[in-house]
Amino acid sequence: MKSVIAIPFRRRLSGRTNYRRRLALLKSSTPRLVVRKTLTSIIFQVVNLAEGGDKVVLSMTSKKLKELGWKHSFKNIPAAYLAGLMLGKMAIANGVADVVPDIGFHSVTKGGKIFAAIKGAKDAGLNVQVSDDVVPGSDAITGSKIAAYAKAAKPGQFASAGTAAVKITEDFEKTKAAIAAWQFKK
Repeated sequence: MKSVIAIPFRRRLSGRTNYRRRLALLKSSTPRLVVRKTLTSIIFQVVNLAEGGDKVVLSMTSKKLKELGWKHSFKNIPAAYLAGLMLGKMAIANGVADVVPDIGFHSVTKGGKIFAAIKGAKDAGLNVQVSDDVVPGSDAITGSKIAAYAKAAKPGQFASAGTAAVKITEDFEKTKAAIAAWQFKK
């Protein structure tokens, strides 16, 4: 009698897909809010399940904040929140009301960028289930922690950003107001 060897799927072998988690997300038949972080920005997608594969409804990166006057890093917690807020407004304008968060293989880090982005989408009006225990505090979201660190830092430590890091809370409020006033196109 021959033994049968089960070979896992190629994406599972390469560590790119957790099929158990994916199946649980797909069973809900609700669009997924896919949030991924890179070294330079945060990527957002609203994805629907289609018969031939996933269909991306909306896609953006946190670098789109530059159009609204954001002068700081595109990979910090305030930028993640603002980009999530922007994507949430875009999703609502495109008729998406409910989403399920999909963080992929990113580890669940309390107060991390991923959950700041999801909180931004929730504050925009999307129905997203996220616990308040894992969402960053308001001081981290507004950038006041970054500003306090920049004020306490030694001279020259923030040489590349100049004194801009101290003004991050002001720029956060300006960009948030610009997102609220921006008209999204379908």
